[in-house]
Amino acid sequence: MVNNNRHKKPVLVLDLDGTLVNSIGDLTAALNVATATVGMAPLPVEIIGPTAGKGARAMIALAHKINNQPLDEAVLEHLTGLFVEHYHENIANLTEVYPGAVEALAKFQENNWLLAICTNKHEYLARKLLEELELNHLFAAICGSDTFDVRKPDGSHILQTIAKARGNAKLSIMVGDTATDINAAKNADIPSIAVDFGYHDLPVETLNADKVISGFHQLWQTVCSLQN
Repeated sequence: MVNNNRHKKPVLVLDLDGTLVNSIGDLTAALNVATATVGMAPLPVEIIGPTAGKGARAMIALAHKINNQPLDEAVLEHLTGLFVEHYHENIANLTEVYPGAVEALAKFQENNWLLAICTNKHEYLARKLLEELELNHLFAAICGSDTFDVRKPDGSHILQTIAKARGNAKLSIMVGDTATDINAAKNADIPSIAVDFGYHDLPVETLNADKVISGFHQLWQTVCSLQN
């Protein structure tokens, strides 16, 4: 039987928000625009940060909890729509790529790796953000929560992303900032690296990733250590 993976490249799979880019400013701005329509005062990024990785609905629910306001499904749907509308139109006003990320990704490409994004953000938003930041050309696959019929922490989200990039899952590695990312990697049976500068709401040590890094300058050597 022919091994179709033999000549396929490894894939460095990255989460987006809180891993590759710091988007908390734009996410918080979208939240505050939406919740202002129901009379809430704006919340600072420091309050929203740990919840940002869970998506718009979780952020809206947190705002209501902080303000001791009830939240029904109809209001949640309405505010989520306002959130997404504002965010789509202002997606890269405040968002920045984390220091050293572009240089680190270039190192992987120079060494015959493919790059892919696996995010629980909607694919069209992920693509627009990467286009605005002029990063979209780097990735062999950009996959969001609606690209397939599963999403992280389901391991199939990562595995299908690797397949779409035409890579070899047995050689690939996941990089993320939350339990959702690390659990997805475990479910996909691939190694994981957690970054300690993202939007996790738990101590990064408790995520049980294979490795933890504090900056992209550490990524190449950390990946090499996982392959030995």
